[in-house]
Amino acid sequence: MIGIIGGSGLYAMRELGTPRAHTVTTPFGAPSAPLMTGTLHGREVAFLARHGLQHQLLPGEINFRANIWALKSLGVRTVIGVSAVGSLREEIRPGDLALPSQYLDFTRGTRAASFFGGGLVAHISSAQPTCRATAALIARVARAGGVALHEDRTYACVEGPRLGTRAESLFLRAAGADVVGMTNVPEAFLALEAQLGYCTIAVATDYDSWLEDPTQHASAEQILKLFSSNLGRVQQLLAATVAEHQEDESRPCRQALRGALLTPHEQLNTAQRALLEFLQT
Repeated sequence: MIGIIGGSGLYAMRELGTPRAHTVTTPFGAPSAPLMTGTLHGREVAFLARHGLQHQLLPGEINFRANIWALKSLGVRTVIGVSAVGSLREEIRPGDLALPSQYLDFTRGTRAASFFGGGLVAHISSAQPTCRATAALIARVARAGGVALHEDRTYACVEGPRLGTRAESLFLRAAGADVVGMTNVPEAFLALEAQLGYCTIAVATDYDSWLEDPTQHASAEQILKLFSSNLGRVQQLLAATVAEHQEDESRPCRQALRGALLTPHEQLNTAQRALLEFLQT
């Protein structure tokens, strides 16, 4: 099943047939909102509003572990996020869509970033943090539908909630980032720890603040306005992707924990074994 995580401005998917709300409890607390399941092109999908139904959660307040855990507990094995981002490249114009394949983490270390710890140690490889198969499917569907998409881009995740300074924007460009946002870390890496295929459809809403023209610098009002105006196109792309999606258990992301556990299994307590078993399914 595909799970869709909606970002700023995407708080529900009204296209879902026979929608059902689920209040899910997890070992890490409550997710951002009740999860909705329903059918899209005859396929069951799950939807979660990343910032809450009323956009009441700052990026640093999101319970990312609970969100990923809740989606997996409902049977999700592939996650597609939708995120508003600032463009750090002139060719990625406001309104364009991009597919990040790499991440630069500039969060501050205050977000719970792993399911592991407390006596349970594992180190996953994040050399390829996103699901190539899912990205390829989205790109193919986009091409078939005539939707322009910038593939294989690098997403810099910053702490927020403030928008960046011009110096920071120029630094991120120099560091090799193509887009900047506040929410894909640790979301992408937690999905990988949970052995879920993860990919984000990033909607460029502005040029961040690297351009000299101050009228081109990002503002919250501009971000929400441009994101909302492109939601129809994004939802059409999501629906077409869901219609063609086929789960593949041989994907590398579905084997991410193989060889990653360092703590001997016989040293694990009952709770740790249950957590590991859930992540490995």
